[in-house]
Amino acid sequence: MIKIKVIIPAYNEADSIGNVIRDIPGIVDEIIVVNNNSSDDTATNAKNAGATVLDEFQKGYGYACLKGMDYIANQSIQPGIIVFLDGDYSDYPEELTKLVEPIVNNNIDFVIGARVKRLREQGAMKPQQVFGNWLATFLMKFMFGAKFTDLGPFRAIKYDKLLALHMEDKTYGWTVEMQLKAIKQKLTYIEIPVNYRNRIGVSKVSGTVKGSIFAGVKILGWIFKYSFK
Repeated sequence: MIKIKVIIPAYNEADSIGNVIRDIPGIVDEIIVVNNNSSDDTATNAKNAGATVLDEFQKGYGYACLKGMDYIANQSIQPGIIVFLDGDYSDYPEELTKLVEPIVNNNIDFVIGARVKRLREQGAMKPQQVFGNWLATFLMKFMFGAKFTDLGPFRAIKYDKLLALHMEDKTYGWTVEMQLKAIKQKLTYIEIPVNYRNRIGVSKVSGTVKGSIFAGVKILGWIFKYSFK
């Protein structure tokens, strides 16, 4: 049986984190919530819901993901698959089985949960998110021949392939960095359409002008950086 571990970066997600953990299928070996300097009860609620809780005081999506990876690297038994999932309950955690299935049964290296329009709740993605996803994936297709249509954070990847990517981005560029490096290393990948709903609470990225601009700059920065490699 392939061991599956879930990493959930979480900043002030006290109202949603319990729902996320509750809906994750029982096939998962361990749920790791990385409390990213929250000022609410995110850590307490995650622990009460049965998750392993780590603290990462440096704010940043990438910092939180790397903290989870460091924790797993120090375990005696390594997993076969890592799933990344947000803590805001916008994704449907029960769809995790759809993401890991191509890895388990078809030996695919990397699977993205694509937030396709027909499965998105109205308003779940802000206009700037829709445009940003379109622009980033268009550039990846134009520059690298990629077939991605989304930068969705709900994703599954073989653990050994993840380690080989040598992930480094500490903030908003984490998702696009993973996809660019997957292309460069010729990983096999597919997208699986997933449902997507309005998140609980306010987004720290798309919910603010500053967050949207910073995320856009980081994402485009990674794409153009790789275009010269």
